[in-house]
Amino acid sequence: MNRSTLTLSERLTEYEKLMRLDKPIGILLLAWPTLWGLWLSSLGKPDFMVLWIFIIGTVLMRSAGCVVNDYADRNFDPHVERTKNRPLAAGRVSTKEALILAGVLALSAFLLILPLQNLLLIQLSVAAAFLAASYPYTKRFLAIPQAYLGIAFGFGIPMAYAAHLDAVPPIAWLLIAANVFWAVAYDTEYAMVDRADDLKIGIKTSAITFGRHDITAVMICYGITLALLGFVGWELHLGWPYYLGLAVAAVIAVYHYTLIRERDPARCFKAFLHNNWFGAAIFAGMIASFSPFFS
Repeated sequence: MNRSTLTLSERLTEYEKLMRLDKPIGILLLAWPTLWGLWLSSLGKPDFMVLWIFIIGTVLMRSAGCVVNDYADRNFDPHVERTKNRPLAAGRVSTKEALILAGVLALSAFLLILPLQNLLLIQLSVAAAFLAASYPYTKRFLAIPQAYLGIAFGFGIPMAYAAHLDAVPPIAWLLIAANVFWAVAYDTEYAMVDRADDLKIGIKTSAITFGRHDITAVMICYGITLALLGFVGWELHLGWPYYLGLAVAAVIAVYHYTLIRERDPARCFKAFLHNNWFGAAIFAGMIASFSPFFS
């Protein structure tokens, strides 16, 4: 399909695909750690305006990140079976259109936080934008770019603390560390799907770096994630529902092991998608821990 012949409706559909709005798993994986930060920084009572600004900002920044990712990978994606039909790779959206779209999305996210009049939050938002824009390029030189992704996806945590407390205490960075290990776990599962193609084109991923120890590495990362989150709960004196949420997440991680142990690409991708429930279980435990019903 030639982009010059696209109708307005078809062009908007291509933009939607470029932003991955038709595949919301990325938004969810970005939303869960952000929500963790919002709930813990407010002791279970997030400011309503802050909450909605962060939710909308999450959608905008994830969408912008997807556009930048496809722009950065536009010469690689045509050679990967799973990505060869993406709008940029297939030539249905131009690079100029992609850059304009990414800019509009990022600017919209930035404008959202200005009403909060919080200098620290604004400074952190600039850092978050840099992380989102630079991540796609780390696949060219970092052995485990998924760790960088974990920082980028977890940066809503210090921003949440800044919004509520106008400060970023050490516990926020501990939460980011937990998110880094979780991101390495789930994005290694994702990278296992494309390992053969990534080896051909020279992209670096954790699935390639870990090699035959990939499954062990994934499960160790899940374990470290839960251990760090357990320590966070101990530090904040969270109640038993929080630890129940962690236990449910642990069961989910074991289920992921049953999916990835044969390294079947389809089942590895299923495990990646299922990480939504891992994050949701942890968040549910947080909510319940702050609920008067369980106190």
